[in-house]
Amino acid sequence: MRERLPEYLKRPIIDTEKTRTVRKILKSNCLNTVCENARCPNKNECYTKNTATFLIMGNNCTRNCRYCNITCQKPEPLDINEPKHIASAVKELGLKYAVITSVTRDDLPDGGAGHFANCIKEIRKLSPETKIEILTPDFKNNKEALDIIINAHPDVFNHNIETVRAVFKTARPQGNYDNSLAVLKYIKENSDIITKSGLMIGLGETFEQIKETLEDLHNVNCDILTIGQYIQPSKEHLPVSKYYKPDEYEELKKLAKSVGITRYQIGPLVRSSYNAAGII
Repeated sequence: MRERLPEYLKRPIIDTEKTRTVRKILKSNCLNTVCENARCPNKNECYTKNTATFLIMGNNCTRNCRYCNITCQKPEPLDINEPKHIASAVKELGLKYAVITSVTRDDLPDGGAGHFANCIKEIRKLSPETKIEILTPDFKNNKEALDIIINAHPDVFNHNIETVRAVFKTARPQGNYDNSLAVLKYIKENSDIITKSGLMIGLGETFEQIKETLEDLHNVNCDILTIGQYIQPSKEHLPVSKYYKPDEYEELKKLAKSVGITRYQIGPLVRSSYNAAGII
């Protein structure tokens, strides 16, 4: 039996002129958002602030992470016009800060790095003052793909570790904990791009294992950290082992500081791109 969601993890439904405007702009540009596809609890709050996290390269992922609500099926062909549509939406929304993420595309030789780069290029053509954060897959730690990202020079490079080493293979059977760390390390060692990573809690990890993961991230000079509660999307996904209480997040903030991480968003409903512009 699934444990009921605590009240502090529930968000009200917000439907205003602003949220409808954001949806209309996204629809008119034929764009996906991770807000909708991953059922983000902060979706409406972000929409009221005229922001959204764009999901590129289709709705279907080549990996089957056991916590994620995005479908694992044969991926769609890349839409070569998508970068222009993203740029148009960013301009129309008047975004000062844009976040772009993607499904994992292991079917592509560069994992989609070139498509990310094209999105960055097109946004800068139309909105040169907009800061750009990308949240990417691990590209299988392909250095050529990572070099494409470095050359495109986003303002922030985000790759989520997602969970602790002991839980990693259960949650991300096609991923690799050390690869994820290596990707963050390579970007930091070969550019001046701000790096960022995050993890979900409530998958069976211990406090000591969280500390080890934060130390691993600090050791690869990761600049920004996010931590939030895992919420089970459906009964087919990994069950929640624990709902962390609000006061425990205060302990996690102290832990982040103790290992040397000074920029972070830590809280029950924090997600990778939540209030992203506020901590760079």
